[in-house]
Amino acid sequence: MTHPATGRREFLRGAAATALTATSLNVVASLHAGQQGSGGSQGPALQSAAGAQASGGSRPQPERPPLPAKGKFPVKAVSSHNGLEATRRAYELLVQGKDTLEAAVAGVQIVEDDPNDLTVGYGGLPNENGIVELDASVMHGPTHQAGAVASVQNIRHVSRLAMLVMQQTDHVLLVGQGAKDFARAQGFPEENLLTEKARKIWLYWKQTRSDIDDWLPPPDDQLDPDVKKFFNRPTGTIHLAAMNADGDISGVTSTSGLAFKLPGRVGDSPIIGAGLYVDNEIGSCGSTGRGEANLQNVCSFAAVELMRQGLSPQEAGLEVLRRVAKTTPARLRDDQGRPTFNLKFYVLAKDGRHAGLSMWGPDKFSITDANGTRHEECVSLYQRQR
Repeated sequence: MTHPATGRREFLRGAAATALTATSLNVVASLHAGQQGSGGSQGPALQSAAGAQASGGSRPQPERPPLPAKGKFPVKAVSSHNGLEATRRAYELLVQGKDTLEAAVAGVQIVEDDPNDLTVGYGGLPNENGIVELDASVMHGPTHQAGAVASVQNIRHVSRLAMLVMQQTDHVLLVGQGAKDFARAQGFPEENLLTEKARKIWLYWKQTRSDIDDWLPPPDDQLDPDVKKFFNRPTGTIHLAAMNADGDISGVTSTSGLAFKLPGRVGDSPIIGAGLYVDNEIGSCGSTGRGEANLQNVCSFAAVELMRQGLSPQEAGLEVLRRVAKTTPARLRDDQGRPTFNLKFYVLAKDGRHAGLSMWGPDKFSITDANGTRHEECVSLYQRQR
């Protein structure tokens, strides 16, 4: 009598052999049909096989500029316009030999501490209910590990919190109350992140958003100066990428998100592949601006993959901006069909080349390297009239 397990194995072997034979016959028939139907030319499968054979069985790799020797890479920190002092701090730590991610986080914390930056950390503009919610992500090039947090309330240094998610959990992304509980366990202090300046701007937005509710704005001559000079809806954020002399790259993105957003809204900043992406063999990209457009195109990952194919940082960033512009819905286009929002990329190649790209210019980004700390011009897809 055949043992049940043995019988099952024999049955599966027979079924697999029958399927393999049928598949092989189908492939041969398909190839034959391809040859017959194309007047003797090769069918798609045969063309693919011939192409792979001609190239030694693998797709040829694009030629990229030669890399410096280890220890000779250009040390630099690249950031968004609001990250000038952040790049300076990150660069100082890089030349001291600090890890690239630690240097990048330390730089970003300067902006997270700045009450005058309305798009990041302490002083960031709140959601529609007047509550500040922060997002952040980090990616460590040498290990290809990442961490992120989203919709975090009452915790200022979310970039460092994201790094701890990477280092001390088996997860990549924590959100909301779970992220806050993790921060509390790690000893992060809780605090009210809504500054008086941000509160006044939020209140005026609430008072003026509708003419059919019971909110009334104050007379113009009683408006706070901070409110008068503000009033638009910023999509700021900070991204910073850091490269050391060994060519290792890490990146950080931190934000308070879209001003007056729906509670719980999460943009691109904490999403790996959108808000930032690092491949230590190729380079990095980070983003600021309209997060929804980035999320729908996974822009940072796309830019790095385009560099893998041989494009320069500038070419890669512009190509991704073109893709975003092409897929922008009609409600977000101007009368010439162009996106009405801004979106910016900060792209760093493994060989040290860098570029800042923006949907709309003129605009600038920040950099510190051996030539000092400065702003450089972004290359833009479209130009506004000055």
